[in-house]
Amino acid sequence: MTVFHSVEDTDTVALLQFFESIDTPNVKWNWQHLPKEHLFRRGIGRNQAALNTTADWIWFTDCDVIFHDQCLDSLPALLSGRGESLFFPRQERITPLLGSAHEMLNVTSSKEVLDIDTTHFDVHYPDRATGPLQITRGAVARKLGYCNDLKCYLEPADHWCKAREDRIFRWILETEGTPLDIPSVYRIRHAVKGRYTQDTLHSRVRTKIRQLQK
Repeated sequence: MTVFHSVEDTDTVALLQFFESIDTPNVKWNWQHLPKEHLFRRGIGRNQAALNTTADWIWFTDCDVIFHDQCLDSLPALLSGRGESLFFPRQERITPLLGSAHEMLNVTSSKEVLDIDTTHFDVHYPDRATGPLQITRGAVARKLGYCNDLKCYLEPADHWCKAREDRIFRWILETEGTPLDIPSVYRIRHAVKGRYTQDTLHSRVRTKIRQLQK
């Protein structure tokens, strides 16, 4: 389980330290801190993970995805013998756009593993392997990286860059991905994104766009 983060984000550092204290069978925690300018370009961490993975398969995802009951446990059987290079869950369960005051985003500050209220989530059927739902073969990742030959997607930036790398990754692999019946994939959707500076015109415009898209 690889997580890229900034040491300046002390809340995230504390959260990762908490999970590192949990001995979980068959899981190795791999925390990788990067300068924030590298985190502002999503492809940098993904490319690093792709080139360095020793796994048979790698799932590129985002921090708002929840792998619930039997989700990861189902993958060995589902992927065994498959020849395709890119997969995604046939369905995911998503929340409406949650405001910053929503109870799900304001849980207790004490560090503990909490379950989710699954009644907050509705079924959604993706039609391609989008950014948080990209599962690819480890050998492919080690060979191609994540947009490794397109340096414009690997340049550090001084602000968050719109993540278009997942589209380019699909283009490189020449596929939109193959759906798999993976159970219990949940995703929390935020009306207000923490990656944008709050209360700025740009932040307010982005929030309004997301609400209109909804």
